[in-house]
Amino acid sequence: MEALRIIGDEHRNLWRIAVTLDQLRGEIEDGGHADRRLFDAIFDYLDNFVDRLHHPKEDDFLFRLLRARSAEAAAVLDRLQDDHRAGPDNLKALRAALAAAANSPAAGQEFAAALKRYTDGLKAHIRSEEKDVMPLARTVLTDADWAEIDAAFADNSDPLFGASAQAEFRELFHRIASLAPESIGLGGQTAGELTPGAGPAHADVVLSIRGLESSYGRIKALRGIDLEIRKGELVALVGANGAGKTTLLRAISGVQPVGAGEIRFAGEDITKLRADLRMRKGICQSPEGRQVFGPLSIEDNLRLGAYTQPKAQVEGDLERIWAMFPILKEKRALPAGTLSGGQQQMLAIGRALMGRPKLLLLDEPSMGLAPLLVEEVFNVVKSLKAQGMTIFLVEQNAFAALAIADRGYVLETGQTTITGSGRELLENEDVKAAYLGM
Repeated sequence: MEALRIIGDEHRNLWRIAVTLDQLRGEIEDGGHADRRLFDAIFDYLDNFVDRLHHPKEDDFLFRLLRARSAEAAAVLDRLQDDHRAGPDNLKALRAALAAAANSPAAGQEFAAALKRYTDGLKAHIRSEEKDVMPLARTVLTDADWAEIDAAFADNSDPLFGASAQAEFRELFHRIASLAPESIGLGGQTAGELTPGAGPAHADVVLSIRGLESSYGRIKALRGIDLEIRKGELVALVGANGAGKTTLLRAISGVQPVGAGEIRFAGEDITKLRADLRMRKGICQSPEGRQVFGPLSIEDNLRLGAYTQPKAQVEGDLERIWAMFPILKEKRALPAGTLSGGQQQMLAIGRALMGRPKLLLLDEPSMGLAPLLVEEVFNVVKSLKAQGMTIFLVEQNAFAALAIADRGYVLETGQTTITGSGRELLENEDVKAAYLGM
């Protein structure tokens, strides 16, 4: 049933887009103007992703086999496939209404009304697939059916749904998040590029932790942690508030004292090494709550991240950050404290990247962000992983973190209690009940 997980991930992305359209519609209804570039980016995403790929895959595989297995499926599938067929025409009508909105306030209100009809329909469609289609599919489809459906949805050589198409969609989403106003996105004037260069991943152990303990006074926060991260892996750490997640990252960075146990980085014991020397070895952290230097300029914040690096490479690294996050370049001379929460998060990640990390520690990068930017953060993380970067991700959004992780650990009261691949943890009943709300 891997296809249902993929479809579910896509539904969450589409829901974020629908929420974004609702917010933009509200601003237009209040007298704001429709940003042509932003809406074109959203409509391009919907046109290329939803109508060209998502719906045809459902029609050709999931819906076809459901019709063959269940007579009761026909009524709901007829309605959903009518929606699929109408999708391109609905988008064409929205584009025409957008063009007209540039000419008069009255046309702007008509465009807002058209947006409401579209998003209401999109949300209803997603709800029906989640509540009507997916439960029925789990009940009536055979193992042979699932093998055929899963193979189609997971086929990386498929030009319509493989790795290259997924990278294209990340770029389209990145454009939306970059152009969206600060209330819901990054608020940039240009979209930048998220596409990574290729980078091979190897199996060498980068970080090894054995029996790690740490305390705050008499309170023991970490109680014998065992953990391992290999080169090129994205490893997620999930757990409840107060479980010790941030304490573990602080211990790895060297700013939290260790009472017992061992931390080895690239084969070297760094348990007693100073924090600044760990950073020089390649352990760079984007901390919880951003923690940018508010009075300093955005550019100076980034340059501080490269303080230990050779000066000759700093300008080139800055250009790579500017390319990923043009909003930071647009505001490079402003104090970092003037940035929105989403912009500060991108600055915190960019500052860590300026240190050329061999191990990137990300502490709650999606905390407090609007839905559009939550997905953008994970797109950035996926892009970095595709470059071969080794990443240790601590994240309150357990579902999103485990969905992109190679492996994961569950931390409870200072101890790692469950470990496995990201997929295994997503399917673990205890993890579902405790952290995924399922």
